[in-house]
This record gives sequence, structure tokens and C-alpha cells, in this order.
Amino acid sequence: MSVATPAVEAASPPSRYGSMSRDRKWALRWSYFFLTLFAIFFLMPPIYMLITSVKTSAEISAASNPWWVYKPTLDNYIELLTQNQYLTFFRNSALVSICVVIITMLISVVAAFALARMKFWGSATLATGVFLTYLIPETLLFIPLFKMFAYVREWFDIELMNHWWTMIILYPTLTVPFCTWIMIGYFASIPKELDEAALIDGATWTQTLTKIFIPVALPGIIAATIFAFTVSWAQFLYPLAFTTSTDQLVLPVGIVTTLIKGDVFNWGQIMTGALLGAAPPLVIYAFLMDYYIAGLTAGATKG
Repeated sequence: MSVATPAVEAASPPSRYGSMSRDRKWALRWSYFFLTLFAIFFLMPPIYMLITSVKTSAEISAASNPWWVYKPTLDNYIELLTQNQYLTFFRNSALVSICVVIITMLISVVAAFALARMKFWGSATLATGVFLTYLIPETLLFIPLFKMFAYVREWFDIELMNHWWTMIILYPTLTVPFCTWIMIGYFASIPKELDEAALIDGATWTQTLTKIFIPVALPGIIAATIFAFTVSWAQFLYPLAFTTSTDQLVLPVGIVTTLIKGDVFNWGQIMTGALLGAAPPLVIYAFLMDYYIAGLTAGATKG
């Protein structure tokens, strides 16, 4: 004869693990919700640019749904890529950006290594001052630069105005301070035992930098390189102020000055030119984003 078991057992109190699991689910739901809003908000402009770039001028001007293409066409891309003007803008931007990246990295890597590892009197203050120079607005700099260019023309008879290569001289004033600051943080996060061991083994500071620190700090160098390229590629104020001839313009200024004539806006080609101009930085970020994030966050957990 079997003994009957109670039909209802005492309910056990919920464990803290179940509560944590529910909290995590709600946190994930809210995270996905805000990430979706973020993605929609920031993807709408490039999507609208893409839609506009495949429309004819008549369809852009028509009072129809701006988010729909009734007669898609690639005429804007064909016309723009077959114009010597746009190709000249693209070439000038590419040459300036590559040269600025090389100059910036040659200066910032050496400067950051000296400030981070070769301790000397005032090195910490100098490192902070290097970063503070980056915070000076560009609008306060280009007027003194005008005066400097005038002095150079007066004393040395060298005309620096209205030349695309002048940007190679100007852009490092924006890229070198911040890239140096990035590299200082990355070099400071590398264990001191590495350079101490190298110096004990008889290596010079130059050998320590080239054979030990540069390979170890490669993510930080890539992050600084991406930043320097992005700044020099997208810079607008300096080329607008210091170049006027069409053949000397870089891409951001060239698109605005040649495709906007008075009150006539060639929106199809403007959007096409902007999309094509955004392609190089987009490709670089797509392949090197992990290195960029690692370089920017280096030193955050140091200690």
C-alpha cells in the first residue's frame, strides 16, 4: 500500500541566479532597443545620399517620395568619374593624406617614445602640453598662419598660398599632437621590463624603439595612422582658406565649390561625390577597426 505524497509542495524561493538572468535579459533588450535607434539615426543620412545619387535631376526636384527611386540611373557616377576636375581633387587629397600620415608618424612615434620612456625633467608637463595644443580651435590658427605665409613670401620669396602641397605643412599641426598623445598612452602601457632588459643587453634607445616597441605597439600605431588619415582626408577649413584655384583644391572643398554654382545645387553629383569621397576612410575603418579601438583604449587599464 503506497503512501500518498502531498499534491502541492512548498514553493522554493527564487534564487539570485534567476533574478540575475532576468535582469540580464532586460538589459540586453534595452541595449538592442537603443542600438537600433542609434543605427537608424546615423544610417539615415548615408542611405539618403545613396538614394539621391542614383536619381536624375528631374526626379530629385519632383514632389515625390524622397526615399524611393522610380528611375534609377548611374549617370551621376559616370559623369563625375569621367571629369578631370573630380579626379584631380581625389588625387590631391590622396597625395596630401599619404604625405601627412608619413610625416605625422615619423614625428609622433619618436616624440611619444621619448616622452613616455626616456624620463627627463618636465617630460610629463611637456606631454600634457602636446595634447593641449590639439584643443586649440582651427579658427584661431589660420589667421596667424596667413601672417606667417606673408612673412615667408616677403623674406624668402616663396609663395605658399594656393598650393595643394601647402596642406602637407599645415595638417601636421592638427595630427601630430593627438597622435603623439595616443602613442604616449600606448607606450606607457608596455611593461618597463622590456626596455630595461634591452638596455642591459647593450641595445641603444633607437634599437629599443625599432626592434621592441614598434612591433609591440603596432595597434596603437595603426590607430594613430587612421586618425591622421581621417583628419587630413576630411579637412575643410584649411584648404578652403589657403587654396583658390580649381586644380589645387582637395576633395571636400572641390565638391562644394564646383558642384554648387550660385543658388544651383547639383544634388545628384554632390551626393555621389560625397559618397565616393567617404569610401577610402570607410574601407580603412572596416578592416582596421579592432586595431583602432585597441589603440584608443590603450593605457585605460594601466596600473
